[in-house]
Order: sequence, then C-alpha cells, then structure tokens
Amino acid sequence: MARIYVGVGSNMNRSSNIRSGIVALRERFGELLLSSVYDSEAVGFDGANFFNLVAGFDSEQSVQGVVESLRSIEAGHGRKRGENRFAPRPLDLDLLLYDDLILSEGQVHVPRDEIMKYAFVLRPLAEIAPQRLHPVVGRSFADLWQEFDNVEQQLSPVDIWL
Repeated sequence: MARIYVGVGSNMNRSSNIRSGIVALRERFGELLLSSVYDSEAVGFDGANFFNLVAGFDSEQSVQGVVESLRSIEAGHGRKRGENRFAPRPLDLDLLLYDDLILSEGQVHVPRDEIMKYAFVLRPLAEIAPQRLHPVVGRSFADLWQEFDNVEQQLSPVDIWL
C-alpha cells in the first residue's frame, strides 16, 4: 500500500470544482487526508486566482494507475490536456508523491518538482505531512516550508467546506 499525495487546484468555478474534485477522489481512493484550502495567484499566466490544497491517501494502484485515475477525474470536470499548459483550468490534479519513489518516466515525475518551487504546493503538503521527508533532498516538508521564501507567493487560507 503506497502513501500518495496529490495537489488539487482550480481557477474556474473554484469552490464547486474543488468540492466535486474531492468527492471524485474519495469515490476513487477512499478516505482522504486534506490540507487547508489556499487562494493563490495564477503562476505563469494572467488569469483568475486558484484555490489549492493537497490530498493524501493510501492506494494499491500503481503509479501509472494513479495518474490515469487523476486524468480521468480531471477530464470528467472538463479539463482538456494537451492545450496550453499555462491556462485556466476547472480542475488540476497533480501527483506529488508516491511513497518515497523517485521516478522520471515519460510525463510522470515523482516527486514533483513543483513541491520545491511553489508555496501553494509546499505549504499544504507541509501542513498534512510535516515530518515526511522529501525523497530527493531528505529533509522534512515542515523544515522545507519554514525555510521557503514565500514573499512573492502569497497564500490566503479559504474557509470552504470539503
């Protein structure tokens, strides 16, 4: 059984898509550990702000099986892959961690590089997995967040029922 962490985001009909995305994740994977939801600016393009959070769960699915499940849930929410990567999206589900696996195969990269780059990924991950170690750098997510320079990446907690 693998411990998996997934980044969840939306900047189109945010509250509704985040809620229904969490419902779909629960239906597919069972019990979820959820971080707080954060409002953050779009990165890489001019667009509406995102709601972001991280979900953790256990699964016996392979890495590829998890990725396919995430893509299926995104497609069910109107996400069209293959278009501009930096564009508004109804639901974005990114595999961040699959246990302590280090893998770069095709379009699957774990741990995901964005963990170390973006406050909207690292802060919620550090919230629900503070003592877990980053598989590459070997440091806890709590320590990585404490040292993260988030001056340019402001996050605002959002009170949303999930």
